[in-house]
Amino acid sequence: MTQPTSPRRRLDAALAHLATTFRGMTAHPDDGNCECHWGSAEELARLKTPDIELDPDLLRRTYSAGDWDFPAAMLRRILPQLARALVSGESERLASMDYAGRAFALGRWQQWPAEQSTAIREFLDAWWVVTLTDPDAEVPAHAVLATLVEASGVLDNWLGAWATTDSPVADQRLAEAFAEWDYDLLNDELPWSTWTLTDDDKEVLRAALTAWLLRNAPARLQRIGADPQMLHRIRLLGLTGPARWDDPHWPSPAY
Repeated sequence: MTQPTSPRRRLDAALAHLATTFRGMTAHPDDGNCECHWGSAEELARLKTPDIELDPDLLRRTYSAGDWDFPAAMLRRILPQLARALVSGESERLASMDYAGRAFALGRWQQWPAEQSTAIREFLDAWWVVTLTDPDAEVPAHAVLATLVEASGVLDNWLGAWATTDSPVADQRLAEAFAEWDYDLLNDELPWSTWTLTDDDKEVLRAALTAWLLRNAPARLQRIGADPQMLHRIRLLGLTGPARWDDPHWPSPAY
């Protein structure tokens, strides 16, 4: 009988597949950026040379820049190293996870040849599974989810995977995420930054996340003995206007 692949091994395989798939890629020869604000001509030349490891700061500046003329080629160039930086938490420590998600979005990777787009999709899926199941996952679920939504343009797939991941780790990740989200959600705001969505799109995501939490969070948080005040804040998401603000459990004056 074939043994199931562990989430961490699946992620390692996905990272290796990215490295193979995008080996030899370079930035577009005509792409450029401002030396005053982005970096030197020598650094730009490194991006146009295949398979040279970039130092962390150059990698960060490259994926953080949203004004490349050929963003798809640039994303292909940095993808294997960027994926490793995301998984390791390096990008989060540099406070630039949202820029990384934007780099994926600007590259429009879903339109790439099947071998390339499939390799990226498998990486994103495997990273999310590790986030939800591995106690030693390097990046919090709320940060990973925001990056995945920006990178993929969808929310439901990721929430669906969370809903079907039945484990104490996934439940704990939910408690940790809601602790980060509750202030914004109770003020009817999407609880993460986005570079690519309109206000209407953000409202659709906020409403979908709120509805998902109302359906899924109470039982899961009770199961891990979450703070009752957190359960009340989940309940408040189902109320609107004065019914929410005047509820005895409304967390005023902090909100």
